Amino acid sequence: MSGLRYVYAVCRPFGTPLPARLTGVAGVPPKQLVHGDLVAVVGQVPEEDFAEEPLRAHLEDLDWLGATARAHQNVIDALTVVTSPLPLRLATVFRDDSGVRSMLEERAETFSRTLGRLDGRVEWGVKVYSEPTESAEAAESKGTPGEAASAPRRAAGSGRDYLRQRRNQRKESEEKWEQAEEFSRRLHESLSGYAEDTRIHAPQNSALSRAPGRNILNAAYLVPRTESEAFVEVVDRTKDDAPGLRVELTGPWAAYSFSGEDA
Repeated sequence: MSGLRYVYAVCRPFGTPLPARLTGVAGVPPKQLVHGDLVAVVGQVPEEDFAEEPLRAHLEDLDWLGATARAHQNVIDALTVVTSPLPLRLATVFRDDSGVRSMLEERAETFSRTLGRLDGRVEWGVKVYSEPTESAEAAESKGTPGEAASAPRRAAGSGRDYLRQRRNQRKESEEKWEQAEEFSRRLHESLSGYAEDTRIHAPQNSALSRAPGRNILNAAYLVPRTESEAFVEVVDRTKDDAPGLRVELTGPWAAYSFSGEDA
């Protein structure tokens, strides 16, 4: 195999074949490189794109980066169906097979320990959002030009009414936020009963994620495959329990949040 070696993940040996038409980065099907009791899932990539200098330039190209990340994830998703992979960082590249084997040799103990912890487990993601409401939007509003133009015409009584309305809206918003936090806490406790480990990530910025509403819970759960059906049922049952809240479930994924790897 000529060209550089792109490494997707490290696994235990697995007998189930990957899909015949699966392709990865650079449109190349992934292959297994076996070293002892570890397997590196690799693909050949061209030096003109993945040598140090061109790769550094490509990582500044969002279109190229997005296409590469999707191809990378396609391989990880296929691996997750047949085994419990330890995914490596995007664009992990070595000169040749010997370089990959050296990496496996040097980190064999860490890889084996982590794979033992992840074996037979997958990651599920759960997010809870507070849906925007008209009253909340009104409470957060700083006023419109039309309101500003009409302000001089307000009587003293209408001004007091306006302030009272704003206080009531803020109180309503605070109460809804407290209810949303309590719902998220109870949901997290319930789901944690099916998980062997959990991670609470920082709430997503709606401007970046473009998801409507305010993110309250952003959690990952390491769940045995045997418990996954029950885990999903708990999420499904709670989706309608809290009006004004939206629960999103993603997965099953390779256990990115629990791999402890940054190769």
